[in-house]
Amino acid sequence: MSDTLYTLATVCQHSEDIKKSRFLAQAAPVQTPAQALDFVRQVSDLAATHNCWAYRIGQDYRFNDDGEPGGTAGRPILQAIEGQGIDRAVVVVTRWYGGIKLGAGGLVRAYGGTAAECLRRAERTPIVAMARLGLTCDFGELTLLKARLRELDADIVDEQFGADGATLEIQLPEHRVTEAQARVTDISRGRHAARRLD
Repeated sequence: MSDTLYTLATVCQHSEDIKKSRFLAQAAPVQTPAQALDFVRQVSDLAATHNCWAYRIGQDYRFNDDGEPGGTAGRPILQAIEGQGIDRAVVVVTRWYGGIKLGAGGLVRAYGGTAAECLRRAERTPIVAMARLGLTCDFGELTLLKARLRELDADIVDEQFGADGATLEIQLPEHRVTEAQARVTDISRGRHAARRLD
């Protein structure tokens, strides 16, 4: 497996019937724990037997067995997220009990397997590490500078104007930082430099 992490491009779902119980996995891309918990609340079916879930956002993760025996639902869902190389995502697996007990091993396979299959079928997008830079420039350089930074996939997050020129805060892919700093120095003929803000 490569070092590239992926997040989900959009919400996705997958359902399976296992020994008369129905399992529905629903997954979504999220940026914050609050968004993850919001999604859990939105898609949980209160009429279902269990709504088990897990999320991972960078080093931050949580999972919940929602009444299933400890370690048989939430953790296998989290392991499915990690096993697929996915980050910034939440998965909820809802179970409607069908009358046949699955046992601990069966539950782990059912919850983890349904979550993993949902994620396997999901459309993914690579996570690109971003950086923030701050810079100042003269008014005469502003148009050219903005155009040259856009070529590096930079977005202007903030723009302030003062008597001496413009102050910009930009966000761009981490691997473009050195190139962006060189362009600022070149265009300003060494009078200005872009500094890291993160």
